[in-house]
Amino acid sequence: MSDIVCITLNPTLDLSNEVDRVVATHKMRVRNQRQDVGGGGINVARVLVELKGEAGGEADVVVLSGGATGQLLAAALSAMPFKLHILPMQGEVRIAVMVYETETGQEYRFVPEGPVVSAIEIDRVLLALESLPARYMVASGSLPRGAAPDTYARISRIAARAGARFVLDASGEALAAALAEGGIYLFKPSLSELERLVGHSLDVQAAADVASDLVARGKAQVIALTLGADGAMLINAEGRTRLPAILVPVRSAVGAGDSFVGAMVFALSRGQALQRAFRFGLAAGAAAVMTPGTDLCRRADILALYRQACLDTGDPDRLDWVSGG
Repeated sequence: MSDIVCITLNPTLDLSNEVDRVVATHKMRVRNQRQDVGGGGINVARVLVELKGEAGGEADVVVLSGGATGQLLAAALSAMPFKLHILPMQGEVRIAVMVYETETGQEYRFVPEGPVVSAIEIDRVLLALESLPARYMVASGSLPRGAAPDTYARISRIAARAGARFVLDASGEALAAALAEGGIYLFKPSLSELERLVGHSLDVQAAADVASDLVARGKAQVIALTLGADGAMLINAEGRTRLPAILVPVRSAVGAGDSFVGAMVFALSRGQALQRAFRFGLAAGAAAVMTPGTDLCRRADILALYRQACLDTGDPDRLDWVSGG
Protein backbone atom coordinates (compact mmCIF):
# COMPACT_ATOMS: atom_id res chain seq x y z
CA MET A 1 0.00 0.00 0.00
CA SER A 2 1.25 3.49 -0.87
CA ASP A 3 1.24 6.30 1.65
CA ILE A 4 -0.18 8.84 -0.79
CA VAL A 5 -1.59 8.73 -4.32
CA CYS A 6 -1.55 12.08 -6.16
CA ILE A 7 -3.91 12.50 -9.12
CA THR A 8 -3.53 15.03 -11.95
CA LEU A 9 -6.07 14.90 -14.76
CA ASN A 10 -5.09 18.19 -16.44
CA PRO A 11 -1.28 18.45 -16.15
CA THR A 12 0.87 21.27 -17.48
CA LEU A 13 4.32 22.13 -18.64
CA ASP A 14 4.95 25.35 -16.73
CA LEU A 15 7.26 27.97 -18.23
CA SER A 16 8.31 30.94 -16.13
CA ASN A 17 10.26 33.99 -17.31
CA GLU A 18 11.30 37.45 -16.16
CA VAL A 19 11.11 40.72 -18.07
CA ASP A 20 11.77 44.31 -17.01
CA ARG A 21 8.39 45.55 -18.19
CA VAL A 22 5.49 44.09 -20.17
CA VAL A 23 4.74 46.29 -23.20
CA ALA A 24 1.89 45.57 -25.61
CA THR A 25 2.87 44.64 -29.22
CA HIS A 26 6.61 44.91 -28.49
CA LYS A 27 9.04 42.01 -28.64
CA MET A 28 10.25 41.52 -25.08
CA ARG A 29 13.46 39.67 -24.32
CA VAL A 30 12.82 37.47 -21.31
CA ARG A 31 15.43 35.92 -19.06
CA ASN A 32 15.78 33.35 -16.29
CA GLN A 33 13.48 30.95 -18.08
CA ARG A 34 12.52 27.89 -16.07
CA GLN A 35 10.49 24.85 -17.05
CA ASP A 36 8.69 22.64 -14.55
CA VAL A 37 6.04 19.97 -14.66
CA GLY A 38 2.82 21.11 -13.07
CA GLY A 39 -0.82 20.53 -12.36
CA GLY A 40 -2.24 20.22 -8.86
CA GLY A 41 -1.48 16.58 -8.05
CA ILE A 42 1.97 16.74 -9.63
CA ASN A 43 2.79 19.81 -7.55
CA VAL A 44 1.62 18.04 -4.39
CA ALA A 45 3.90 15.11 -5.24
CA ARG A 46 6.82 17.49 -5.84
CA VAL A 47 6.28 18.91 -2.35
CA LEU A 48 6.23 15.41 -0.86
CA VAL A 49 9.52 14.64 -2.59
CA GLU A 50 11.01 17.89 -1.27
CA LEU A 51 9.95 17.06 2.27
CA LYS A 52 10.57 13.37 2.62
CA GLY A 53 14.36 13.45 2.31
CA GLU A 54 15.91 9.99 2.40
CA ALA A 55 13.11 8.39 4.40
CA GLY A 56 9.36 8.10 4.28
CA GLY A 57 6.93 6.39 1.96
CA GLU A 58 6.96 7.08 -1.73
CA ALA A 59 4.08 8.81 -3.49
CA ASP A 60 2.27 7.31 -6.45
CA VAL A 61 1.57 9.85 -9.19
CA VAL A 62 -1.33 9.19 -11.56
CA VAL A 63 -1.50 11.49 -14.58
CA LEU A 64 -3.20 11.78 -17.96
CA SER A 65 -0.71 12.63 -20.66
CA GLY A 66 -0.52 12.78 -24.44
CA GLY A 67 1.07 14.36 -27.50
CA ALA A 68 4.56 15.74 -27.98
CA THR A 69 4.27 17.87 -24.85
CA GLY A 70 3.20 14.74 -23.01
CA GLN A 71 6.51 13.12 -23.94
CA LEU A 72 8.34 16.04 -22.33
CA LEU A 73 6.12 15.73 -19.25
CA ALA A 74 6.74 11.99 -19.00
CA ALA A 75 10.51 12.42 -19.33
CA ALA A 76 10.60 15.00 -16.54
CA LEU A 77 8.34 12.97 -14.26
CA SER A 78 10.34 9.79 -14.86
CA ALA A 79 13.41 11.48 -13.44
CA MET A 80 11.65 12.15 -10.12
CA PRO A 81 11.65 9.71 -7.18
CA PHE A 82 8.05 8.61 -7.14
CA LYS A 83 6.02 5.78 -8.62
CA LEU A 84 4.65 7.03 -11.91
CA HIS A 85 1.46 5.86 -13.59
CA ILE A 86 0.85 7.61 -16.94
CA LEU A 87 -2.52 7.02 -18.59
CA PRO A 88 -2.71 7.93 -22.30
CA MET A 89 -4.92 10.57 -23.87
CA GLN A 90 -5.21 11.76 -27.45
CA GLY A 91 -4.87 15.44 -26.63
CA GLU A 92 -1.69 17.41 -25.97
CA VAL A 93 -0.56 18.36 -22.47
CA ARG A 94 -1.09 22.11 -22.11
CA ILE A 95 1.70 24.67 -21.70
CA ALA A 96 1.21 27.42 -19.12
CA VAL A 97 3.31 30.59 -19.13
CA MET A 98 4.17 32.89 -16.24
CA VAL A 99 5.92 36.24 -16.71
CA TYR A 100 7.31 38.19 -13.76
CA GLU A 101 7.64 41.94 -14.36
CA THR A 102 10.66 43.04 -12.33
CA GLU A 103 9.92 46.80 -12.43
CA THR A 104 6.55 46.39 -10.70
CA GLY A 105 6.73 42.99 -9.02
CA GLN A 106 3.57 42.00 -10.90
CA GLU A 107 3.10 38.44 -12.09
CA TYR A 108 1.21 37.54 -15.27
CA ARG A 109 -0.08 33.98 -15.62
CA PHE A 110 -1.47 32.46 -18.82
CA VAL A 111 -3.05 29.06 -18.28
CA PRO A 112 -4.76 27.27 -21.20
CA GLU A 113 -7.88 25.18 -20.68
CA GLY A 114 -6.11 22.07 -21.85
CA PRO A 115 -7.21 19.25 -24.14
CA VAL A 116 -10.61 17.60 -24.47
CA VAL A 117 -10.61 14.10 -23.01
CA SER A 118 -13.00 11.23 -23.59
CA ALA A 119 -15.03 9.24 -21.10
CA ILE A 120 -12.91 6.20 -21.97
CA GLU A 121 -9.71 8.07 -21.07
CA ILE A 122 -11.16 9.10 -17.70
CA ASP A 123 -12.37 5.55 -17.08
CA ARG A 124 -8.81 4.28 -17.57
CA VAL A 125 -7.66 6.56 -14.77
CA LEU A 126 -10.43 5.40 -12.45
CA LEU A 127 -9.62 1.77 -13.18
CA ALA A 128 -5.96 2.41 -12.35
CA LEU A 129 -6.94 4.03 -9.05
CA GLU A 130 -8.93 0.94 -8.11
CA SER A 131 -5.67 -1.01 -8.09
CA LEU A 132 -3.68 1.57 -6.06
CA PRO A 133 -4.74 1.30 -2.41
CA ALA A 134 -3.31 4.09 -0.29
CA ARG A 135 -3.70 5.80 3.05
CA TYR A 136 -4.33 9.15 1.35
CA MET A 137 -5.71 9.83 -2.12
CA VAL A 138 -5.16 13.44 -3.24
CA ALA A 139 -7.05 14.91 -6.21
CA SER A 140 -5.93 18.42 -7.02
CA GLY A 141 -6.40 20.79 -9.93
CA SER A 142 -8.89 21.41 -12.69
CA LEU A 143 -10.72 18.75 -14.65
CA PRO A 144 -9.87 18.63 -18.37
CA ARG A 145 -12.57 19.55 -20.83
CA GLY A 146 -14.79 16.58 -21.58
CA ALA A 147 -14.47 15.08 -18.11
CA ALA A 148 -17.82 14.73 -16.36
CA PRO A 149 -18.35 17.08 -13.40
CA ASP A 150 -18.78 14.06 -11.10
CA THR A 151 -15.26 12.74 -11.84
CA TYR A 152 -13.88 13.72 -8.44
CA ALA A 153 -17.02 12.35 -6.78
CA ARG A 154 -16.30 9.01 -8.45
CA ILE A 155 -12.72 9.14 -7.17
CA SER A 156 -14.10 9.83 -3.68
CA ARG A 157 -16.08 6.58 -3.89
CA ILE A 158 -12.95 4.69 -4.99
CA ALA A 159 -11.05 6.11 -2.01
CA ALA A 160 -13.85 5.10 0.35
CA ARG A 161 -13.84 1.53 -0.95
CA ALA A 162 -10.06 1.37 -0.45
CA GLY A 163 -10.25 2.83 3.07
CA ALA A 164 -8.20 5.86 1.98
CA ARG A 165 -8.63 9.40 3.22
CA PHE A 166 -9.74 11.49 0.24
CA VAL A 167 -8.16 14.95 -0.05
CA LEU A 168 -9.57 17.42 -2.57
CA ASP A 169 -8.39 20.79 -3.88
CA ALA A 170 -10.72 21.78 -6.71
CA SER A 171 -13.28 24.38 -7.70
CA GLY A 172 -16.41 24.94 -9.78
CA GLU A 173 -18.75 22.16 -10.87
CA ALA A 174 -16.24 19.43 -10.03
CA LEU A 175 -16.06 20.66 -6.45
CA ALA A 176 -19.83 21.01 -6.12
CA ALA A 177 -20.37 17.45 -7.36
CA ALA A 178 -17.73 16.04 -5.00
CA LEU A 179 -19.23 17.84 -2.01
CA ALA A 180 -22.68 16.59 -2.96
CA GLU A 181 -21.24 13.05 -2.87
CA GLY A 182 -19.55 13.63 0.49
CA GLY A 183 -16.89 11.33 1.86
CA ILE A 184 -14.14 13.97 1.66
CA TYR A 185 -11.62 13.83 4.49
CA LEU A 186 -9.80 17.12 3.78
CA PHE A 187 -10.96 19.92 1.50
CA LYS A 188 -8.76 23.00 0.95
CA PRO A 189 -10.61 25.92 -0.61
CA SER A 190 -9.42 29.47 -0.98
CA LEU A 191 -11.89 32.20 -0.09
CA SER A 192 -12.58 32.88 -3.78
CA GLU A 193 -13.25 29.18 -4.45
CA LEU A 194 -15.73 29.07 -1.59
CA GLU A 195 -17.41 32.22 -2.92
CA ARG A 196 -17.74 30.61 -6.32
CA LEU A 197 -19.27 27.54 -4.70
CA VAL A 198 -22.02 29.52 -2.94
CA GLY A 199 -22.46 32.08 -5.74
CA HIS A 200 -21.82 35.30 -3.80
CA SER A 201 -19.11 37.18 -1.93
CA LEU A 202 -18.20 36.18 1.61
CA ASP A 203 -16.41 37.84 4.48
CA VAL A 204 -14.24 35.63 6.69
CA GLN A 205 -16.98 34.99 9.24
CA ALA A 206 -19.51 34.03 6.57
CA ALA A 207 -16.96 31.80 4.84
CA ALA A 208 -16.26 30.02 8.13
CA ASP A 209 -19.99 29.52 8.62
CA VAL A 210 -20.29 27.96 5.15
CA ALA A 211 -17.38 25.64 5.94
CA SER A 212 -18.85 24.68 9.31
CA ASP A 213 -22.15 23.84 7.63
CA LEU A 214 -20.39 21.57 5.13
CA VAL A 215 -18.71 19.75 8.01
CA ALA A 216 -21.97 19.49 9.98
CA ARG A 217 -23.72 17.97 6.94
CA GLY A 218 -20.97 15.37 6.50
CA LYS A 219 -19.68 16.73 3.20
CA ALA A 220 -16.10 16.99 4.51
CA GLN A 221 -14.49 16.08 7.81
CA VAL A 222 -11.86 18.80 7.71
CA ILE A 223 -11.74 22.09 5.80
CA ALA A 224 -8.57 24.17 5.57
CA LEU A 225 -9.73 27.57 4.35
CA THR A 226 -6.88 29.70 3.02
CA LEU A 227 -7.32 33.47 3.26
CA GLY A 228 -4.19 34.85 1.59
CA ALA A 229 -2.75 37.73 3.59
CA ASP A 230 -5.34 37.03 6.31
CA GLY A 231 -3.92 33.61 7.10
CA ALA A 232 -5.98 30.44 7.19
CA MET A 233 -8.71 28.73 9.18
CA LEU A 234 -9.14 25.08 10.12
CA ILE A 235 -12.72 23.88 10.52
CA ASN A 236 -13.84 20.47 11.73
CA ALA A 237 -16.41 18.97 14.10
CA GLU A 238 -14.39 20.20 17.09
CA GLY A 239 -14.62 23.85 16.02
CA ARG A 240 -12.50 26.45 14.30
CA THR A 241 -8.85 27.43 14.54
CA ARG A 242 -7.54 30.53 12.84
CA LEU A 243 -3.86 31.22 12.26
CA PRO A 244 -2.41 34.50 11.01
CA ALA A 245 -0.45 34.65 7.79
CA ILE A 246 3.28 34.08 8.05
CA LEU A 247 4.88 37.26 6.77
CA VAL A 248 7.48 36.57 4.09
CA PRO A 249 8.81 38.41 1.03
CA VAL A 250 6.48 37.57 -1.84
CA ARG A 251 8.12 36.45 -5.08
CA SER A 252 5.46 34.32 -6.80
CA ALA A 253 2.09 32.86 -5.83
CA VAL A 254 2.44 29.86 -8.16
CA GLY A 255 1.93 26.57 -6.31
CA ALA A 256 1.20 28.04 -2.87
CA GLY A 257 -2.06 26.13 -2.49
CA ASP A 258 -0.53 22.86 -3.69
CA SER A 259 2.38 23.37 -1.29
CA PHE A 260 -0.10 23.85 1.57
CA VAL A 261 -1.91 20.62 0.67
CA GLY A 262 1.28 18.62 0.13
CA ALA A 263 2.83 19.63 3.44
CA MET A 264 -0.38 19.12 5.41
CA VAL A 265 -0.91 15.63 3.99
CA PHE A 266 2.78 14.85 4.58
CA ALA A 267 2.44 15.77 8.26
CA LEU A 268 -0.78 13.79 8.65
CA SER A 269 0.81 10.76 6.99
CA ARG A 270 3.59 10.98 9.59
CA GLY A 271 1.05 10.74 12.39
CA GLN A 272 0.97 14.41 13.35
CA ALA A 273 -2.06 15.94 15.04
CA LEU A 274 -4.43 17.87 12.80
CA GLN A 275 -3.56 21.26 14.32
CA ARG A 276 0.16 20.77 13.78
CA ALA A 277 -0.39 19.48 10.25
CA PHE A 278 -2.45 22.61 9.55
CA ARG A 279 0.37 24.83 10.81
CA PHE A 280 2.88 22.87 8.74
CA GLY A 281 0.74 23.42 5.64
CA LEU A 282 0.55 27.14 6.33
CA ALA A 283 4.35 27.27 6.60
CA ALA A 284 4.72 25.49 3.25
CA GLY A 285 2.28 27.86 1.56
CA ALA A 286 4.30 30.80 2.85
CA ALA A 287 7.55 29.15 1.76
CA ALA A 288 6.15 28.72 -1.76
CA VAL A 289 5.53 32.43 -2.29
CA MET A 290 9.18 33.10 -1.45
CA THR A 291 10.43 31.21 -4.51
CA PRO A 292 10.49 32.56 -8.07
CA GLY A 293 8.35 31.46 -11.00
CA THR A 294 7.22 27.85 -11.08
CA ASP A 295 9.58 26.78 -8.31
CA LEU A 296 7.69 25.46 -5.27
CA CYS A 297 8.43 25.54 -1.56
CA ARG A 298 11.86 24.58 -0.29
CA ARG A 299 12.33 22.24 2.62
CA ALA A 300 14.66 24.48 4.61
CA ASP A 301 12.25 27.42 4.32
CA ILE A 302 9.28 25.28 5.42
CA LEU A 303 11.08 24.00 8.50
CA ALA A 304 12.34 27.45 9.49
CA LEU A 305 8.91 29.06 9.10
CA TYR A 306 7.20 26.19 10.91
CA ARG A 307 9.62 26.32 13.83
CA GLN A 308 9.02 30.05 14.21
CA ALA A 309 5.24 29.60 13.99
CA CYS A 310 5.40 26.94 16.70
CA LEU A 311 7.39 29.28 18.95
CA ASP A 312 4.93 32.10 18.29
CA THR A 313 2.00 29.91 19.36
CA GLY A 314 3.78 28.42 22.38
CA ASP A 315 3.73 24.90 20.93
CA PRO A 316 7.37 23.99 20.22
CA ASP A 317 7.95 20.97 18.01
CA ARG A 318 11.30 19.17 17.80
CA LEU A 319 10.45 18.06 14.26
CA ASP A 320 11.88 14.60 14.87
CA TRP A 321 8.99 13.26 12.74
CA VAL A 322 10.56 14.94 9.71
CA SER A 323 13.59 13.08 8.41
CA GLY A 324 16.67 15.16 9.14
CA GLY A 325 14.49 17.86 10.73
